[in-house]
Amino acid sequence: MSFLWPQLLWLLLALPLLVLLYVWLMRRRKQTALRYASLSIVREAMGKGPGWRRHVPPVLLLMAIAIMLLASARPMASIVLPSNQQTIILAMDVSGSMRAEDVQPNRLVASQNAAKAFLAELPRHVKVGIVAFAGSAQVVQPITLSREDLVAAIDKFQLQRATAIGSAIVVSLSELFPEQRINLGDMTYSRNTDPFAPKGRALDQPKPDDKPFTPVAPGSYTSAAIILLTDGQRTTGVDTAEAAKMAADRGVRVYTVGVGTVDGEIIGFEGWSMRVRLDEQSLKDVARTTQAEYYYAGTAENLKKVYETLSSRLTVEKKETEISGLLALAASLLALLSAGLSVLWFNRIL
Repeated sequence: MSFLWPQLLWLLLALPLLVLLYVWLMRRRKQTALRYASLSIVREAMGKGPGWRRHVPPVLLLMAIAIMLLASARPMASIVLPSNQQTIILAMDVSGSMRAEDVQPNRLVASQNAAKAFLAELPRHVKVGIVAFAGSAQVVQPITLSREDLVAAIDKFQLQRATAIGSAIVVSLSELFPEQRINLGDMTYSRNTDPFAPKGRALDQPKPDDKPFTPVAPGSYTSAAIILLTDGQRTTGVDTAEAAKMAADRGVRVYTVGVGTVDGEIIGFEGWSMRVRLDEQSLKDVARTTQAEYYYAGTAENLKKVYETLSSRLTVEKKETEISGLLALAASLLALLSAGLSVLWFNRIL
């Protein structure tokens, strides 16, 4: 726990003074009682004394004051709260290897069904965008709250050649951070692999306000995440490790979901055939680099369970939150309890 106004914690030194004041008042009351000629007569008149109950209301009041003083210092604590600014990018593989039937009815259809079930489970305030990738990657549905548009985009997937996993991560990042102007073309076809290098522009085009990019800690950007669903066999495009490093430098977690089986199967596509296997290692490396997790989805049923797990993980986040109000509420309840017990037992407020 930390405090926004820690200097106010010095007020806690008043608590020992209040304890001493209470002890002094109790002794003064005892000395007043000694003035009576006969204590036995007083005890008979008063009946059985309050005993330990006399100390309960003051102790509760003292606890209330202590908590109120803590609240005045504006404490901050890390607590898990529902995320109100969550954005998820679904990067889904539509390469030819996704026609393999080691996941029934095939990898693509199983991933489409699981993705739609995942969308149905997400809270309505979570924004989602979809990136489809094969030989290249493109945004097929910009970030939106419309589940209908997202489902329609998933249903339109068409199989294509090659697999550019790294490019899918880069395009997902460009969708999350449009102000950074991440250029996939320059990374793919130019010798200069810096996506932030100066770009050509028209003479009448205003000069952009370029800001230097400063890397952050991996996994520190909690308002967005990327879910990469693929068999992990990259054949073209940006290097997967380089793209994962870009995501890590921006604090974005890339959760990877492996579709298919390690043994794979032989498929035919446009006159050629090949064995397509699940490359788990590369997907685990991406997840580890970005401080995320890898999930294996060997069957269609496992794939649905993976998405359900991701739904529960990605809709809450741990945030540094001020808890002054919570402490003030606790102090008020203790004060009310103290006064209530005092009235009930002694017909007075303290």
